[in-house]
This record gives sequence, structure tokens and C-alpha cells, in this order.
Amino acid sequence: MVEAPGRFRRNMPDPIPVVVLGRLAVDQSRHGQGIGRALVRDAGLRILQAAEILGIRGILVHAISDDARAFYMAVGFEPSPVEPLTLMATLADLGASLG
Repeated sequence: MVEAPGRFRRNMPDPIPVVVLGRLAVDQSRHGQGIGRALVRDAGLRILQAAEILGIRGILVHAISDDARAFYMAVGFEPSPVEPLTLMATLADLGASLG
């Protein structure tokens, strides 16, 4: 189990209900075109819709590399205090970053 920051686990049961986002990939020839951001946005919107029914608190992603970690941080995720390549976002933060 990944340790969660205080605001992530506040008023939540143990374990905290989260969605784990599967790894997303964009062909290197298409990097920088907003495709990855669009994939995260689509997944985030779907998770926000399901959250009310499922009681989800947040979303986790396990980055495959430091570059992937930097990408997820740029779209609103924050690093786990324990695992450097695991990142998390509360649903409130996710909703704010999606606009």
C-alpha cells in the first residue's frame, strides 16, 4: 500500500478507495501534440463520473520512467511520499486540473 498525504487520506477508510490508471503511451513521433494530456483528461472525466457511485477518493498512476513521472506531474499528479514513480491526485485536484 502506498502511503498517502494527509489531505488524500483525510476522512477516508483504510484502505483508501482509489482507481489505478493503467499506463498510457503515445508514440514518440507524436510527443508534444497534446495526445497524452487528452488521454489523461478522458480517463479523468470517466473516473469523476464513476466516483460518485463507487466512492473513489483519488487516482494513482505508476510511472514507468522519470520522463513519464514529469508528464504526470505536469498534468496535476503529485509524487507519493514513499515511491518516487508512484503519483497520485485527489478527485478534487483532478477535477480542477481538467477544467
